[in-house]
Amino acid sequence: MERGNTQGARGQPQDESNATESEEAREHHHQSPVKERPGEGTAAALLDDPKTRRLLWRAGAGVAAGVVFWILAGWRIGLAAAVLAVVVDIVRRSRKDSTVTAWQKSSAAERRTEKQLRSLQRNGYLVLHARAVPRDDEGVSDGRIDHLVIGPSGVYAIDSEKWDKRLPVRTMSHLKLFHGPFNKKDRLDEARWEAQMASIILAEQVGFDVPVQPSVAIYGPSIPWKVMRVRDVDVYAGNRARAYLRRRPKILTESDVERIFQAAQEVLPPKYPD
Repeated sequence: MERGNTQGARGQPQDESNATESEEAREHHHQSPVKERPGEGTAAALLDDPKTRRLLWRAGAGVAAGVVFWILAGWRIGLAAAVLAVVVDIVRRSRKDSTVTAWQKSSAAERRTEKQLRSLQRNGYLVLHARAVPRDDEGVSDGRIDHLVIGPSGVYAIDSEKWDKRLPVRTMSHLKLFHGPFNKKDRLDEARWEAQMASIILAEQVGFDVPVQPSVAIYGPSIPWKVMRVRDVDVYAGNRARAYLRRRPKILTESDVERIFQAAQEVLPPKYPD
């Protein structure tokens, strides 16, 4: 679910129990018993598997490309075309894949930010996606940090937002952020609270202060500045997420980064675990 011009807290995953019961009731009411032939159940299950369908589509595309070029330019060119078609499909799909924990599906904004952050790994940055921010003894929380980034320049809690591009974004005295007529105070306060909670939890785990800088990466509308700090939250255009991190001085050693990352894995669990 992509977040838009909502002023409330983030939505939670829908309770699927009622939906599942109603679907089962409808299926029980409408479906009549069908005798299944030997092997039909297994075949149907395989065809329902997205991975199987993807492999079949990839194989079909490769064969089709190979046959066309075989006819036009010979079997060697046909074989090369078939291999190339398969490779292109693998690369194309790998760019769409996300390492975000499977909680339904990450938003388009989150996937775009994740792609930028992935390229920073060679610069010593480690990233956790969709992490819960516990707020009580049972670990129950409405908070979620879209991207917790730990690297040489510090620790960051980045939230990715997709806003209506038709509405302008403006600030007032670094205290207010507006998207058209909508005051985004609640959204900024939420991002700041999530970062503060993460900072406290991480510090207790590692034994030293771990400042966590909150930020919001906005996709959609034009942002008339590079980075603006509003209510202690850094606000910038989504496509600047990588530059936002790279142009900062180093304050953490490699061992510090690894230690904080391991602590974050333990005390900031996935928001929607498998």
